[in-house]
Amino acid sequence: MSLINTEVQPFTAQAYRQGKFVAVSDADLKGKWSVVFFYPADFTFVCPTELEDLEDHYDAFHALGVEVYSVSTDTHFAHKAWHDTSEAVGKIRYTMVGDPTGQISRNFGVYIEAEGLADRGTFVIDPDGRIQIVEITAGGIGRDASELLRKVKAAQYVAAHPGEVCPAKWQEGEATLAPSLDLVGKI
Repeated sequence: MSLINTEVQPFTAQAYRQGKFVAVSDADLKGKWSVVFFYPADFTFVCPTELEDLEDHYDAFHALGVEVYSVSTDTHFAHKAWHDTSEAVGKIRYTMVGDPTGQISRNFGVYIEAEGLADRGTFVIDPDGRIQIVEITAGGIGRDASELLRKVKAAQYVAAHPGEVCPAKWQEGEATLAPSLDLVGKI
């Protein structure tokens, strides 16, 4: 079953953010746009490259009113240790959520039961707490934060402009489409 347009299921968790341990819940995802970015594990190989790329684009996400949450099945203590020892991860300013029970990963459908880890899953959530974008990739395939940023801009545009849609490769400021009978067979 697709998670598109479904509401985020309730959760509570401990997280690490900018030198502090903080509580995070599904309520924190409401009232603003959010990116929830699952990755398999701390102290690995592809994961720090993705998290650093996300941090490199964090200001652009923040300028759009988007908060970023990374999630793995590690604890918030492990997140702090990784933050303190990795040059790439040490740059991170966004919230790093611990999911040691796998409950959040299960809620989003990315939990790998046999391994106790999360798949690489990216979810964009609108201010109503509804999932608008889902991307899941295999463990060896890193994601691109600039493409995620483009998708977030498209999701925000469509939400703000009912009746319009964004075509493939749409970039902010480019023409959109207004689906109608007149467009059928003309694209």
